[in-house]
Amino acid sequence: MVKHIHLIFFLFAILALVFLAFGYWGSWIAHPAAGLNILGVDLPEYVKFVPEVRDGIISLNRLIFFAIPVALALGLIFLASVRAVLPLWIRGVAAASALPVALSMLPPAWSPGLLMTSEFRVQTIIILGLIVSVFLIPVWKQVIPDWLRGALFILISLFLLPALRSFFLLLPALEKLYHRSLLAAGPGVWWTVTGTALMLLAGGLLLLTDVRFARDGC
Repeated sequence: MVKHIHLIFFLFAILALVFLAFGYWGSWIAHPAAGLNILGVDLPEYVKFVPEVRDGIISLNRLIFFAIPVALALGLIFLASVRAVLPLWIRGVAAASALPVALSMLPPAWSPGLLMTSEFRVQTIIILGLIVSVFLIPVWKQVIPDWLRGALFILISLFLLPALRSFFLLLPALEKLYHRSLLAAGPGVWWTVTGTALMLLAGGLLLLTDVRFARDGC
């Protein structure tokens, strides 16, 4: 029974991470002109140039949009380190995939000196922390019980909600920028919403299963 529930957890978790990846590299604002598409990966840099954000009319910290790659990278790390039985190749793919996700947060035309400036210092620390965490996956597998890993899945899924909310708060400003009323959110937004929901379900399933298994085992 527990094995079957773990299989469902793995299915939800893998689907969640796939949808988050689609959301992160997908269009949040779709436009017939390729240059006017806004991808999730571009949001942290793009919002700096929105006039209402630049002038302080919309109070928005661009770092909030790094919640998406951080959640994706952590989800991959948690999946690779899960204690439940999982094929080694899936663990390897998850661990290896977390590295390019972390590196995708590097600013365009970056240099070591640029990364240490006040504007980019926080995201540099986040990137380094994620890279180190990948190499510590064998440690996380030993020290983090699966019930806690499930709780962390839930936590990072909730961490995505402020990023989604911030984007919808930003939409009116983007409508002015694009000279279009009722500008629709692109598919990347809805893929991210789907991934968030699946990650929440996966975390809840792992949390409840591991707690119940530990209790029954006692």
